[in-house]
Amino acid sequence: MKKILFSLLCLSFLVVGCGKNSEKDVLKDFGKKINNLNSYHLTGELAIYRGEDNYTYDVDVTYQKDDNYRVSLTNQVNNHEQIILRNDDGVYVLTPSLNKSFKFQSDWPYNNSQIYLLQVLLTDLQNDNERKFEKKDNDYIFESKVNYSTNKDLVSQKVYMNKDLDITKVEILDSDANVQMSMNIDKIEYDVDLDDNHFKLENNLGSDTEVSETSSTIDEIIYPMYLPQNTYLTAQDKVETDNGERVILTFDGDDPFMLVEETVLVNSDIDNNIIYGDPYLILDTVGAVTDYSVSWISNGVEYYLVSDTMDTEQMISVAQSISVVPIGK
Repeated sequence: MKKILFSLLCLSFLVVGCGKNSEKDVLKDFGKKINNLNSYHLTGELAIYRGEDNYTYDVDVTYQKDDNYRVSLTNQVNNHEQIILRNDDGVYVLTPSLNKSFKFQSDWPYNNSQIYLLQVLLTDLQNDNERKFEKKDNDYIFESKVNYSTNKDLVSQKVYMNKDLDITKVEILDSDANVQMSMNIDKIEYDVDLDDNHFKLENNLGSDTEVSETSSTIDEIIYPMYLPQNTYLTAQDKVETDNGERVILTFDGDDPFMLVEETVLVNSDIDNNIIYGDPYLILDTVGAVTDYSVSWISNGVEYYLVSDTMDTEQMISVAQSISVVPIGK
């Protein structure tokens, strides 16, 4: 009888021990940890894989309760920095080197999945009742669905946590389980002291910023490498502007669109433009996506693609095919 009681007692300890690290408890504890934060600061490296082309960014994220976000993305190849900023006044994408700002009428970051924001990662995990969970050594791995509304190829994510419930890595996967994006987090600091001015627009632009070298001419026109079926270039015009030059490419066919390429100069005052859309990573930069257009700035040239027949995913596919190296028509 004593042996039976002893065996039952050992079994109960095993059950309790297993339950402590169960999926439900880990997610519950992680939720408490994130929801109780007043602020955090994380740094890491974001990699985006597009076939043979890879783009890598240094990422610096700060958050302050309630709803203040600052995400700095610096391209490792050309050291080009852009900042996604959310404060009481709205959502902005800033290009400090050009003293240029775009203000978005957007619910970012809550309207899509975000690979580098803790609150959004938590929401994705909580919203997927079919999520998967694995305990590996002292680490935890969650797999859940994601919501990237402008890229249906991105279907799931793997979120890696250590025993302290700090996220160490996030991978975004396609339907074939190929990694399309990865975020390696180097450091996370919780409840850090952040001045309210840290999230003000004027504190992230201005005279202290190192400016870019820009050109007033477009020496070589850059064409899309991808076109929708039965769509072709029909007109090409170059005109003078106050800031330099503008190239207008007109495509006709089943899915007509217009692509404008224009030189960009550094502004002496903050140049603020209002956009009804969402921030989106396009090639080597953060652009803007709306129902009818995609726009972005790369290597001193501003691109604007507009179509009233293509859907958002098609427009993004055309935009992402515009190589920084000029190609033939």
